[in-house]
Amino acid sequence: MRKTITLIALIIVAASWLLPEGHEIPVAGASSADWNPHSFWHSPWGRSGVHKGIDIFAKEGKTVVAASPGLVVYTGYNDIGGNVVLVLGAKWRFYYYAHLHSTSSHAGQWLATGEVLGSVGSTGNAQGKPPHLHFAIRSLLPLLWQYQADKPQALLTMFYVDPGVYLAGAGRSL
Repeated sequence: MRKTITLIALIIVAASWLLPEGHEIPVAGASSADWNPHSFWHSPWGRSGVHKGIDIFAKEGKTVVAASPGLVVYTGYNDIGGNVVLVLGAKWRFYYYAHLHSTSSHAGQWLATGEVLGSVGSTGNAQGKPPHLHFAIRSLLPLLWQYQADKPQALLTMFYVDPGVYLAGAGRSL
């Protein structure tokens, strides 16, 4: 029985690496000119110490779509991110969409690349700041080759993907 469960777990982990990733810029009409490419892992940055994502600036209410396919595991509100959506996608990566004005997705929903999940806002700790989408990608599995000892919070560098580099594969704006 234990061997069967172990085999099933290995198949599930391996299958996640085979799922195709999308590379869609998650804000309608946005391009790489709408975020600062140097803001990822910028320090110092508020309560979190470093900025573990990028901020894609757009008008409030602009459509936000899934950058990659995945399962919505959480939609809700927190003090830092405001209205947020968390999607588990290929390669055991979480795609975090924060400061949303509104959400149109729900936990348990499967999103295809480009499917609408909410709209740009300035909720949470972005209140009073220009509307934007905070977009971050976190890996559940350590990406050992990404370890950067010279960076603040060095150990965490193995668990985050630079969204700007990831989105460079998008090749087009929405």
